[in-house]
Amino acid sequence: MGLYTKYILPRATHFLCSHDLITQQRQKVVPQARGRVLEIGIGSGLNLPFYDPEKVQHVWGLDTSAEIWHLAGTQKIPFEVEFLQASAEEIPLDGGIADSIVVTYTLCSVPETLESLREMRRVLKPGGALIFCEHGEAPEDSVRRWQERLNPIWQIWAGGCRLNLQIPKLLEQGGFEIQALDMEYIPGPKFTSFNYWGTAV
Repeated sequence: MGLYTKYILPRATHFLCSHDLITQQRQKVVPQARGRVLEIGIGSGLNLPFYDPEKVQHVWGLDTSAEIWHLAGTQKIPFEVEFLQASAEEIPLDGGIADSIVVTYTLCSVPETLESLREMRRVLKPGGALIFCEHGEAPEDSVRRWQERLNPIWQIWAGGCRLNLQIPKLLEQGGFEIQALDMEYIPGPKFTSFNYWGTAV
């Protein structure tokens, strides 16, 4: 692990993902979680304030980076939070254990996206929900071309983040059925700001 990845990237990610516009997107989806929750890519815990404590008993927060988790403040969280340092490709939980899975602005940087989605499906209870909010492929050809051009450089400094993932298609290929889906640009550069959010089972 290089110095940039270990020391600079976690703080840069925390700063950028704390932006008000992204926070507003988190607020749209995170309160839907219930029961025992697995959050993929918990990072610095930016979703934690938006869980409904009347509906959530326990959150497993999975991330490969212990450094970014050290930036989280969990002292005032009124439910159990357990950090799991692991990749989404090999989730260290039993099958069918999670009532909800939350993934926000994370699939873009997961190297083996389909394998990770199949792992999420494995640990999700029958009848449970995958709750997601992700940026991805833009609808216009001109913006998509810019996403393709910028991807190689963007991935280097943004921790492997890919700009043009086809989020609905990936969810379906990973074995999920989308129940609700919204999509639109949020303010910001168009090549980074087309968002998809909703639920899948």
